Amino acid sequence: MTAPTREPAIQVRGVTKSYQDLHVLRGVDFEVSAGSIFALLGSNGAGKTTLVRILATMLKANSGTATVNGFDVSSAPAEVRRSISLTGQFAAVDEVLTGRENLVLVAKLRHLKNPGAIADDMLARFSLTDAGNRRAGTYSGGMRRRLDIAMSLVGNPPVVFLDEPTTGLDPQARIEVWQTVRQLAEDGTTILLTTQYLDEAEQLAELKQLLPTATVEYVEKQPTLEDVFLALVGHPAGEESR
Repeated sequence: MTAPTREPAIQVRGVTKSYQDLHVLRGVDFEVSAGSIFALLGSNGAGKTTLVRILATMLKANSGTATVNGFDVSSAPAEVRRSISLTGQFAAVDEVLTGRENLVLVAKLRHLKNPGAIADDMLARFSLTDAGNRRAGTYSGGMRRRLDIAMSLVGNPPVVFLDEPTTGLDPQARIEVWQTVRQLAEDGTTILLTTQYLDEAEQLAELKQLLPTATVEYVEKQPTLEDVFLALVGHPAGEESR
């Protein structure tokens, strides 16, 4: 296996993605330095998840190039997958198993030695030790999300993708997630996260305080025909002019 590079941890150049006549991504460019946090902000349908799926080798771009941890997502997908972890919009924990059993299962699936010790270490790292022997189904939203992120970090991947990590969480749980993200970056993990700008606008001030070194990139949503119509007429369809 070729040794990965450190800078940049993620590099995207001119990436496009279309589905027939629907242009989802149009020439996306950015770089993410190793050990930093990079946030993609945009409304639903802006293409954030599409871009993450391309970087995670789950989807192919129509054009452009992208590298993760020094490996090209098109020509070296297996190396990219060994370098990353992806946490989706909804927690992927098994609610029947305990928190510890979830972590042990992931460690075994990744053929790691001492899965029990790894699980205990992760529980401590994410302040879940006291809840480790409880079924994950009894966890609060924030605890379940922290467990989900902990599971994604088993094996210490250098790059982590967090797609909408605060989806469905209450304000306190969101704060817990942002604190977890900050700690990951302080430990040297490169993080690319996505979030909805409109839904979480009120969280940005707090996010900047928690993550002062974060870089923010806004992914602009392409206007729909309805958006164009409303911009032209100046009022919603069906509303009487005054």
